[in-house]
Amino acid sequence: MKQLKQIIIVSFIFLFLSISVTYATDIDNTDYNPDKLSTDSPSVILMDASSGKILYSKNAYERRYPASTTKLMTAILTLENCKLTDTAIVSHDSIYNVPVGYSHANLQEGEELTIEQLLNVLLIPSANDAAFVLAEHIAGSVDKFSEMMNSKAKEIGCLNTHFVNPNGIHSDDHYSTAYDLALIGQYAMKFDEIMKIAMVNQYTLPKTNKYTGPSRVFNATNGLIDKDNEYYYPSATGLKTGYTDKAGYCIVTTAEKKGLKLLQVVLGSKDISTRYKDCIKVFDYGFDNYSYRRLLDAGSVVRTVEVEGATKETKSLDIIAKDGINVLTKNNINVYSLEPQIQIDTLSAPIAQNTVVGKLSYTIDGQTYSTDLIAGSTVTASNFETIIFRVLLIFLILFLLVTILKHFNKPKKRNRAYEAYKKEKIKEFNSKKGGRYKFTQINEYL
Repeated sequence: MKQLKQIIIVSFIFLFLSISVTYATDIDNTDYNPDKLSTDSPSVILMDASSGKILYSKNAYERRYPASTTKLMTAILTLENCKLTDTAIVSHDSIYNVPVGYSHANLQEGEELTIEQLLNVLLIPSANDAAFVLAEHIAGSVDKFSEMMNSKAKEIGCLNTHFVNPNGIHSDDHYSTAYDLALIGQYAMKFDEIMKIAMVNQYTLPKTNKYTGPSRVFNATNGLIDKDNEYYYPSATGLKTGYTDKAGYCIVTTAEKKGLKLLQVVLGSKDISTRYKDCIKVFDYGFDNYSYRRLLDAGSVVRTVEVEGATKETKSLDIIAKDGINVLTKNNINVYSLEPQIQIDTLSAPIAQNTVVGKLSYTIDGQTYSTDLIAGSTVTASNFETIIFRVLLIFLILFLLVTILKHFNKPKKRNRAYEAYKKEKIKEFNSKKGGRYKFTQINEYL
C-alpha cells in the first residue's frame, strides 16, 4: 500500500510538470500580429533594434535550422577575441570539412590571412571555410568554438539555440529560433565592423603567400542592399542571409528610416523570392505604423515646489527631468494625452543643484519609460535657522570653557597632618616670643 501511494504521488508530479511545460511552450509560441499582417514564410519576427520591443511575430519561438545566419555568432566571437590585424593560418581540415555544394572562398592550405580579410569573406560571400579557420584560430578546434558559441548565446538571452559548428552547415543538432536570432542580430549591431561589412556588395581577396592566381572577387548574398537587385530595399543596412535544403531561405536583416532602426528575421522560406517579399512587406509595416515620439525633453520643468526651511530667495524649486523620454508606439496612439507617474521625495533645505529628488515614468503597451527628477537650482537653509544653530554652538563652546576653567581653579586639599603640624608650630612660636608676629614672619619660621 505504501509503495502504491508513492507511485501515485510520483505520477501526479510528472503529470503536473508535463502540463506546465506544455503551457509554457504554448505561451512562447503565441504570435503577435495586432494588424493581421500576412506573411508566407513559416517563421518571422520584427523587432525594434533599439529597445528590443517586438512589433510582429509569427512562430518566432519555433525551433528551426538557421543555416548561414549562424555566422553572425562567429563574427561576434571573432571581434571579441581577436584584433583585425591578427593573422590566422588556413588548416587542411578547414578546407576539406566544407561539404560539396556549400559556399567557400577558395582558401588554400597554409595560407596566411588577416582576421579582417576572413571576416569579410565570412559575411559577404558567406564562406564556410573562413568560418572554420576563425573557429580553429580562436578556440583550437570546432568543438571548443561551438561551446563558446552556446555559452555566448545563453549570455545574450537565447532561449532555444544550440550550435555544433561555426557556419551553419546542416546538422539536426544545430538549431535556433527567429526570436533567438533576433537577439543575436541585435547584439551583432553593436559592432561597427559587422555593420560596415554587411553593407559591402563586393569584396576582393588579394594574392597571398599561398595564392598567386587572379584576385578572388566575391559578391554579397543579400539582395536587399544591392541596387541592381529587384528586391533592393533602400532603407536596408544589412545583415546576413542563409540557405540549406533543410533550413530553406533564411535572413537576419536590418533597416533604418526616420530614426527608427528595425531588425527582422525570416526563417524557412520556400524560395528566395518569398524571403525578400516578406522582408519588404514586414519592414514597410513597421515603418508605416510605428515611430519614436518625444514625450519629454531633458531639462524640462516637471513641477515647481516650495521647500521647507529654505531662504525666501531659494525656497521655490523647479523639479526638472534629467533625461528626455522617447517612446516607440503605433502612430494612431495619442501618447500626448497620457499622464506620467511622478514621485517626488520629501524635501527640506539645504539641497544642492542636480540632486536626484524623484522619478517620472510613463507606462505604454506594458513597457515603462522613466527618468530621474533633479533639483533645478541650489536651495539654501533660511537665516533664522542658521542664526539659531550658531547661537546654540556658541553656548556649547562657552559651557565647555567654563567647565574647564572651574576644573583648573578648584583649590587643592591640603594634607591634614601638615595642617596640624602648622598649628602646633604657630602656638609654640607665640609662647616663646610673648606675642604675635606678622604673618610673613611666621611663614618664614615655618
